[in-house]
Amino acid sequence: MGALDEGHCDSELENAIKLGFIQLDVEEEPQIAEIEDAVKILLQELGEDINREGLRKTPLRVAKAFREGTRGYRQKVKDIVQGALFPEHGLHNGVGHAGGAGGLVVVRDLDLFSYCESCLLPFQVKCHVGYVSSGQRVVGLSKLSRVADVFAKRLQDPQRLADEVCSALDHTIKPAGVAVILHCQHLLVLDPSILRWNKTVVSSGSGVFGNEEADIWNDLFTLLQLGGSSMDKPAKKSSDHWCLSLASATNRMPSNLANANPAAANAVVSIIRALGEDPSRKELIGTPTRFLKWITRFKTPSLDMSLNGFVCTQLERIKSNGEEARSVNKIHSELNLPFLSQCEHHLLPFHGVVHVGYFCAEGVTPVGVQLLQSVINFFGFRLQVQERLTRQIAETVAPCLGGDVVVVVEAKHTCMMSRGIEKLGSSTATMAVLGRFLTEAGARSSFLQTIPSADTSNSYR
Repeated sequence: MGALDEGHCDSELENAIKLGFIQLDVEEEPQIAEIEDAVKILLQELGEDINREGLRKTPLRVAKAFREGTRGYRQKVKDIVQGALFPEHGLHNGVGHAGGAGGLVVVRDLDLFSYCESCLLPFQVKCHVGYVSSGQRVVGLSKLSRVADVFAKRLQDPQRLADEVCSALDHTIKPAGVAVILHCQHLLVLDPSILRWNKTVVSSGSGVFGNEEADIWNDLFTLLQLGGSSMDKPAKKSSDHWCLSLASATNRMPSNLANANPAAANAVVSIIRALGEDPSRKELIGTPTRFLKWITRFKTPSLDMSLNGFVCTQLERIKSNGEEARSVNKIHSELNLPFLSQCEHHLLPFHGVVHVGYFCAEGVTPVGVQLLQSVINFFGFRLQVQERLTRQIAETVAPCLGGDVVVVVEAKHTCMMSRGIEKLGSSTATMAVLGRFLTEAGARSSFLQTIPSADTSNSYR
């Protein structure tokens, strides 16, 4: 792998830390080490070799991601707002509301990410904040986003997140009222090929926003709609079953978890504690079991299936008269086959769609979608990286499809959205080409033009 070799990257990382280019907070080192040790136990519970290439630095990466994603426990709202309150007069004649005397201020469409306290998986948040000024002062607009992020960067529940942001702004800005509206999305896995986003909208208000029927709410909603913001009706003050791991129908313990090593559950408890939370808090008591239920889905092999049956079928490549087809000029495409996998670098899910193209002779029945989906599920439900997943799918189906195969994988990575670039909607695409698709640019182009230019999340509505 040359410069991309895992060992080379590890030494570069270590040298950068020694030289001071990458700063590690000395106070965080014990917590980082505690999470690292816990992650090693979890990897071993999955049957993985923690010393194999690609996993050697996973415990450190996971530890840093968890600490970064819960940094709100180590931040204070007062430090953010202090010094950011500015004097602003109201109307000169004192009649009406404007400026720092009763003016309505709205900040729309703040993208946030938080960790679900029920299963430790990240969820996406679109946040709207409004407040009515008082005391002839206003707060720097960027501080509204930063305060919201303080509470988002904790183990959270949507309603509590809204309430905490609202309460913090109310106490620090001391306005006439604060309103917070959150649009939250949580990935729901029904089975390997059926994924959905569980969505909820919650709100919280104080002061003049304390009454949900007050006219000021209509003003707020109108301003939000002017900006093109989605305005689904907020749910009642409850987030029950927001995380489907809490629902009784989905909370059965899988057979491979029933006999799980108690050390694995204790490892999750130690992670929660190292993040700055109390594992005995009632909302967190069942979290270790639920997290283990999720992660053991990706224990290799995770599906009760065999690829031998797929390979031996040869996928109907023989014509009904017994002669092998020779006219193989038509490109057949199977598009938008869904998949779910778990990033082996951060132990966070990534998901998307797979597109497969191959040459199919006239008179030959195309490959069944179920067979291709089985291969995708087989390699998807394990610790993976997208590049390897693409290669493994192509290498497996190629011998059965005549050797001329192109595979494109489009994916959204939770680790890219909830940390690092923190960009909602970012996605990646990888491609593997074999046979004629490798040598014939026209064939590649013809197949790629059949792929719809749709967002990869559209398969999970």
